[in-house]
Amino acid sequence: MPWLQVRLAISPEQAETYEDAFLEVGAVSVTFMDAEDQPIFEPELNTTPLWSHTHLLALFEGGTEADLVLSHLELLTGSPLPEHHAEVIEDQDWERSWMDNFHPMRFGQRLWIVPSWHAAPEPDAVNLLLDPGLAFGTGTHPTTALCLEWLDGQDLKDCSVLDFGCGSGILAIAALLLGARQAIGTDIDVQALEASRDNAGRNNVAAELFPLYLPEDLPQVQADVVVANILAGPLVSLAPQLSSLVKPGGRLALSGILAEQGEEVAAAYAADFDLDPIANRDGWVRISGRRR
Repeated sequence: MPWLQVRLAISPEQAETYEDAFLEVGAVSVTFMDAEDQPIFEPELNTTPLWSHTHLLALFEGGTEADLVLSHLELLTGSPLPEHHAEVIEDQDWERSWMDNFHPMRFGQRLWIVPSWHAAPEPDAVNLLLDPGLAFGTGTHPTTALCLEWLDGQDLKDCSVLDFGCGSGILAIAALLLGARQAIGTDIDVQALEASRDNAGRNNVAAELFPLYLPEDLPQVQADVVVANILAGPLVSLAPQLSSLVKPGGRLALSGILAEQGEEVAAAYAADFDLDPIANRDGWVRISGRRR
């Protein structure tokens, strides 16, 4: 069945008005999209910020008359419509289309991230089975890629690893598959911990090798390797805690950091670590080093 899609260029102040109006005239879904590749990071608590230039996409059942929808919208809002476009889109196997966008990805020399519906390109490599899903972290984002490549380049044999803000568990599970003795995961989101647990099981990682905690339940440990792919603000404010979790002589890798935030984050750790040159990819950076 085909669908009618109406795209409207709006400001954040217009969002609620037009969302209500589209639903009133029969839209089956309303979605907001960034019109200018303007990222939003670290929003205020309990807020849902929109981009300064936003596209609203409304979907209607096939056979809906675009002209009728647009004229009803003008009547409901009492003003001419902003810039808009209507088109008929054909139905498709949406699940298959979504799956086709994800392929095995290689990080460093040994490590592959492989969706469950693909065969491993190199069966004898280190293959981590992971599907896009509940929690952030599938390897597609530059920050995840930077951390995975760093882990692939480390000698992790018999090391203990702490993944602070573990999300999907991708970094901790990768460390275990690369030779770590144990990996501890912690995250503020219970759903993230559940995703980590599920992904560990999919990769035949025993629960005792990958214990998971909310931050308030995290035991007093020091790890050989600590990774934290979160955000710059928390990395700066948590620097004393994160530094204390690394054994003397242990290694640290941080990401989730925009390039312009790199120096500030590095400065928060410079007193305790001999830092490596900052690694950059697509406007994001990784900061790593060894604790003195």
